[in-house]
Amino acid sequence: MVLETVESSSSVLADLLRQCGGSAVIDGGLATELERHGADLNDPLWSAKCLMTSPHLIRRVHLDYLEAGANIIASASYQATLQGFEAKGVPKEECEGLLRRSVEIAREARDIFNDRASKGFWDVHNEDVKASRRPVLVAASVGSYGAYLADGSEYSGLYGDKVSLETLKDFHRRRIQVLADSGADLIAFETIPNKLEAQAFAEIMEEENIKIPAWFSFNSKDGVNVVSGDSIADCASIADSCERIVAVGINCTPPRFIHGLIQSIRETTKKPILIYPNSGETYDADRKQWVPSEGSVHEDFVSYVGKWREAGASLIGGCCRTTPNTIRAISKALSAKSFPAD
Repeated sequence: MVLETVESSSSVLADLLRQCGGSAVIDGGLATELERHGADLNDPLWSAKCLMTSPHLIRRVHLDYLEAGANIIASASYQATLQGFEAKGVPKEECEGLLRRSVEIAREARDIFNDRASKGFWDVHNEDVKASRRPVLVAASVGSYGAYLADGSEYSGLYGDKVSLETLKDFHRRRIQVLADSGADLIAFETIPNKLEAQAFAEIMEEENIKIPAWFSFNSKDGVNVVSGDSIADCASIADSCERIVAVGINCTPPRFIHGLIQSIRETTKKPILIYPNSGETYDADRKQWVPSEGSVHEDFVSYVGKWREAGASLIGGCCRTTPNTIRAISKALSAKSFPAD
């Protein structure tokens, strides 16, 4: 079944977890899958470029993840900003339309998946996915200010002294308003690199009385702090204090760091914890490439899933360089073992 957006900020995600037996599956890397299907993302808009050039590829990747077992798919709006579109010469009114379109494409993929599932399509093509309709949420992805800069600063959080709380709020406000009214089930604030930007997101959600729920997802490069050096506990406490933020966790972080980060977050909040690590590789901002690093664990990624779930994570998926095969394996691992609902 498809979950409807409701006024209560916590019920959407709580309903999903309850219907999924206490744990649910987030999708995997979008941009790297688009590239695998032939998209050229060497552009400041990155994956958002496909909203203008090849929306059919976005829909295809969403469907691949749904077929693999995902319960949550994130829209192709991570690097879609009004400022970024305007810099490419897109008229302002069309910029907002592209943001809405990112969510529409994900909703279309969900509808196609549910229609095929109801007709038994997946019985023929994938024995691992049940033919019956299952709960699926569409998350409107919001990347950090650093993602817009396209200089790798979402992996450092070092924006400089001129970027204040008000600067960040002014940058993100209208984008969040548009996505909140786009038909998404929730907003995913992803790859948040510092405490300041988390505070900006939280204040916008409250000041604008955003009705749909949201999650905060930070990134780390040492397993102790977020990438800027801010304490993960301090960052998680911002999420804990904001009623409209219904889950908090980690994304685009090497798998080897995840367990300790879950424990730190669990000490700070009782809200659901979500984790969707990258493959363990490192992003080189100068070359704009993912490069091997110590601890890259493509083949061992899924061996962590049970430990992550036992540590307290209830929503698990993948980020950059993970694939539908990764998500299929995560779905299998979660379904193979029964976990109590949080």
